[in-house]
Amino acid sequence: MKAVICHAFGPPENLKVEDVPEPEAAEGQLLVDVKAAGVSFPDALMVEDKYQMHPTPPYCPGTDVAGEVLTVGPGVQGFAVGDRVFGGARDGGFAERAVMDASGAAPIPDGMSFADATGIAYAYGTALYALRDRGALQAGETLVVLGAGGNVGISAVELGHALGARVIAAASTDEKLAFCIERGADETINYEREDLKQRIKELTQGRGADVVYDAVGGAYSEAALRATAWEGRFLVIGFTAGIAAPPLNLPLLKGCQIVGVFFGAMMARQPDRRDALLSELVELCTSGKLKPQASQSYPLEQAGQALRDLLDRRAVGKLVVAP
Repeated sequence: MKAVICHAFGPPENLKVEDVPEPEAAEGQLLVDVKAAGVSFPDALMVEDKYQMHPTPPYCPGTDVAGEVLTVGPGVQGFAVGDRVFGGARDGGFAERAVMDASGAAPIPDGMSFADATGIAYAYGTALYALRDRGALQAGETLVVLGAGGNVGISAVELGHALGARVIAAASTDEKLAFCIERGADETINYEREDLKQRIKELTQGRGADVVYDAVGGAYSEAALRATAWEGRFLVIGFTAGIAAPPLNLPLLKGCQIVGVFFGAMMARQPDRRDALLSELVELCTSGKLKPQASQSYPLEQAGQALRDLLDRRAVGKLVVAP
C-alpha cells in the first residue's frame, strides 16, 4: 500500500509517498480502508519534532481517520467488516490503510461524508470537552474563540452557539471571520488589525469574556486574559503562535481560572468519559445540531503541502488528506 513517510524530522515538504507493508489489526483493533484523514496542528508539529509526543522516524503521520472496516481484530465487538467508522489511527492515517483502536472508534452518522467525519473526534471532541466539561460554559455567557477560523476553532464556534452562548470569533483574516459568521459566530475580531483586548472589552460593554477558548497562544493569550471577566475561565487549547507566559497576577486580580485542556490525555485516562463523549457527538451530528464540514482535500502526494498550509495559517476550516 501507499503511505506518507517521515524519514527524519524537518519541514513537511520532506515527506515522501512510498510503498509499505499493509498493517494488521491486532487484538482490540480495526484495520480500516482510509477514505479521509484529518490534517491537524499536532500532526504538523510532530513532523518537525516540536510536539509533546515524539514518534520515532521513519513513521507515517496522521492521527485522525475515517474509513471502512476491512478487518476486525480479536476481541473486538460491536463492529463488522464494511462499517463506516471514524477514530484515531494507531499506525498513521496518511495512508491507504490504517489501524485504530476499536475502543476509540465510532460509527459515522448516516449521510455524513468520510471527509466531514474526520472532524468529529479531534476537533469537536476537543471543543465539547473544553467548553462544557472544563469551562462550564452556560447559555447566555460570552465565549471568545481565538484561532476561530481553523479546524479546532470553528468547532468551538459551532458548539458554543449550540450551547446557547454569545460567540465572539477572533481570527487573522476577514475570509476566516466570514466563515465563522456562517457557522454561528455573533461577533468577530480581526486580531491582525484590531486591538484584541480593547475589542473584547468593547463588545462586552467593559465586562470581559466569561470563557476564552485559546487555540493560538503567543501574544494573543495575554491580551485575551486581560479581557477575561471576573470569575471567567481561560481555556488553554493550543499554541499555533507560540507558548505564552502571561503574568500570574492576572488570575488573582480577576478571580478567574486558567484551565488546561488535553483532550487526547483524557481519552486515554478516562475511557468511560471518552465513550460517553463520542456517543454524544455522534448524536449531536445525527440530530443536525452539529454539522462537521471539511473545506479542502489533498491527495496523499500533497500531504506535506496540507501541513504547510496549516502551519502558514492559510487554512480555513478543516483540511483532509484523501487517499
